[in-house]
Amino acid sequence: MSESQLNFSKARFLTSAPNIRAMPADTGIEIAFAGRSNAGKSSALNALTRQKNLARTSKTPGRTQLINVFEIEEQKRLIDLPGYGFAKVPEAMKLEWQKSLSEYLQHRESLRGLVVLMDIRHPLRELDQHLIQWAVDCQIPVLGLLTKADKLKQGARKSMLLKCREAALAFCGDVRIEAFSSLKNTGLPQLETILNQWFNTYLPD
Repeated sequence: MSESQLNFSKARFLTSAPNIRAMPADTGIEIAFAGRSNAGKSSALNALTRQKNLARTSKTPGRTQLINVFEIEEQKRLIDLPGYGFAKVPEAMKLEWQKSLSEYLQHRESLRGLVVLMDIRHPLRELDQHLIQWAVDCQIPVLGLLTKADKLKQGARKSMLLKCREAALAFCGDVRIEAFSSLKNTGLPQLETILNQWFNTYLPD
């Protein structure tokens, strides 16, 4: 493994934080993973790191309301943001999560890239679009991962990918779209390539 290629399998759990004040020092580089609570975010992180239980998958979407921090190597971290768009939690909890999400996105200096995970059968919903547009406005590069790609046949998958790539042009920013399946490892090389680019573009001082 060359110096420029990160070994994602070395990722280790660092901490769970209810807000940015409980997170590690705001130095180095962080890449955040965000998505609706049923988008397969934990499965994608587990596939990326070749670890079955690094990010805990839950059968109850929206259960984990903490920001989970994983360290790949010193000063390079993956951030698992709680799923949004979940319905079966109290309103007060939703508001608290929205507050911690916006706080992280607006004030975390080490955030250098955002992976937005969307079920390929229901991509670019309103909350997804708001999140992508926010990142573009902040000049943060975005990778839209169309998860559960194995649920569609090849023709339908390719069609949806092209459709979403065309829609992404409207954001007028650094937004890339890839199909992804944690089950089949579809799109995993593309995910690794883009994350390596982001981590190596923003080397810590």
